[in-house]
Amino acid sequence: MDLQRIANVIRGLAADGVQKANSGHPGAPLGLADVGSVVFFDVLKHNPANSKWPNRDRFVLSGGHASMLLYSLLHLSGYQVSMDDLKNFRQLGSNTPGHPEYGDTDGVETTTGPLGQGIANAVGMAIGERLAAARFNRPGYEIVDHYTYVFCGDGDLMEGVSAEASSLAGHLKLGKLIVIYDSNRITIEGSTDLAFTESVKGRYEAYGWQVLEVDGHSIPELQKVIAQAKENKEQPTLIIARTQIAKGAPTKAGLAETHGSPLGAEEIAGMKRALGLPEDQDFYVPEELQDLPEKMRQRGQQLEAEWQELFNKWAEEYPQLAEQWNSWLSGSLPDLSDILTMFGPDATMATRAASGQVLNAIAKKVPNLVGGSADLAPSNNSFLHGEGIIQAGDFSGRNFCFGVREHGMAAVLNGLALYGHFRVFGATFLVFSDYMRPSMRLAALMKLPVVYILTHDSVWVGEDGPTHQPIESTESLRLIPNLAVYRPADAEETAWAWVEAMKRKDGPSALVLSRQNLPLLKKPEGWDFTKGGYVIREEQEELAIVLVAAGSEVSLAVQAAEKVEKQGLGVRVVSVPNRELFLKQDEAYRRKVVPENVPTLAVELGVPTGWYSINPKGRVEVYGLERFGASGPGKQVAEYLGFSVDALAERILSIVK
Repeated sequence: MDLQRIANVIRGLAADGVQKANSGHPGAPLGLADVGSVVFFDVLKHNPANSKWPNRDRFVLSGGHASMLLYSLLHLSGYQVSMDDLKNFRQLGSNTPGHPEYGDTDGVETTTGPLGQGIANAVGMAIGERLAAARFNRPGYEIVDHYTYVFCGDGDLMEGVSAEASSLAGHLKLGKLIVIYDSNRITIEGSTDLAFTESVKGRYEAYGWQVLEVDGHSIPELQKVIAQAKENKEQPTLIIARTQIAKGAPTKAGLAETHGSPLGAEEIAGMKRALGLPEDQDFYVPEELQDLPEKMRQRGQQLEAEWQELFNKWAEEYPQLAEQWNSWLSGSLPDLSDILTMFGPDATMATRAASGQVLNAIAKKVPNLVGGSADLAPSNNSFLHGEGIIQAGDFSGRNFCFGVREHGMAAVLNGLALYGHFRVFGATFLVFSDYMRPSMRLAALMKLPVVYILTHDSVWVGEDGPTHQPIESTESLRLIPNLAVYRPADAEETAWAWVEAMKRKDGPSALVLSRQNLPLLKKPEGWDFTKGGYVIREEQEELAIVLVAAGSEVSLAVQAAEKVEKQGLGVRVVSVPNRELFLKQDEAYRRKVVPENVPTLAVELGVPTGWYSINPKGRVEVYGLERFGASGPGKQVAEYLGFSVDALAERILSIVK
């Protein structure tokens, strides 16, 4: 197979795609074409006829702006990326969007674009391979045995998320992770000398990686160095590939302007002349490569057939393991209904403590549930007791120690969720979700069922003060489409929130939990958590006002309602653990729970902005907080900021009267 010829054809396809779209990034695809041809057509173990084959090598293009490289590789490899798809690059509705999108394009393993995310996702995938191998491989049956490859650039390695994930990868000795660094020394603003002069080699060696260097345009050298990387099973490998951005462009190669602008027709014509491609044909694939996609499909099908033969023998010898394998890959869940009733009427506790009990109860029923905390497991109750800690050389455990790496943790969890087999969770304090937010947003975009345990949810954090007291965090998370945000009011609602989060297959969930103890609230008969909001306390007098609250403020609202009703005014209390879910219910249900003809007062120890939507056609006021907190004992801080029974009762009376 003439890999150099393939690389030059890729250059032509990539340049033409960007030029036709009049938008995109030609520099990196041209610079990485040689590396891409080696990896996809010589190294990668994959089956383009079945992009979900479980034992495939994973490939991640971390610099997602180089998407025309990936789309050209996928097309020539035989994936479901047609020539018309290449010609519709970056067009509305096409399956070749500007940056690779998981679920849109066959063969794309993860959504990349925000730099650093892809390499961090790949760390999660490499961890997934080790976890699955530890659980399913048996002597003579290496049914899980593959590599994870990444292409990354200078921008990826400047972003902090890649540093967090790479440090963890070195600690875990992920020997089947191979990252090829496109070291072209160019960023959008110009030479990397402007801002990036560190020793990348020295940094990665300090992380515990094997670091190799190669001429990124020498195909024989690339083949040799990748083979060397695969031999080291004790260290992840960073291959520093010295490349030239826009390699092959006659006058623009090496220039920063090629990063994000089309080359222009004249430059492309000159490039094609030099590469032996016809100048008058766009999207040219020579006759000798017309059957390449089919050859790659046949090769892939043969690889999968050989693996399937081994898998069938393994399944025959280990039928229970095979049943577990199929169950885990399908995402099926056991019956979790008994979890919903695990707390008795005396279960007064912080919802973080309740969450810990629920998590461990679920883990006993869901053996593929794995996760961990960003160095806060004792505080956010996120440790799976008796299940072992995942460490280098022993991936049989179920608890991760992510260290103080919130962003890296969230991005690694995305990669692990993408890998398949496992359900995943990650935990930290709610205020530090700001460090996780880009990865949480991508989990929502990719519809990954990651669960986030976010504790210490309000000024009740207390003495640690405003830096640790999340005022706007819950509301900001509610703004992310497809992220289910649950703020349960007591232990029972916490159990329900966990079960609903586990049932989700098309998006992540955030469990926002209290530090302080909360009473178990009495629920009316027929209450329905799954609608996002329900009446938790019926009015005892003629209805005068509806209190709507979430989390710890529900019990506060109940106490204030009881105080006000002694004056003959009917007060209803509605618990809204998931506001967005409640607002999606039919209008008849919403009006029944929160009628329009009486005032509504929403109560939450945080910014009020989103709560005005709770009763679109009625009168809504919000008892919230538009300032940062203060340092002191939690109860005192809450009262100082007006969140006491007496202060809330006074506000209720002022509205009603």
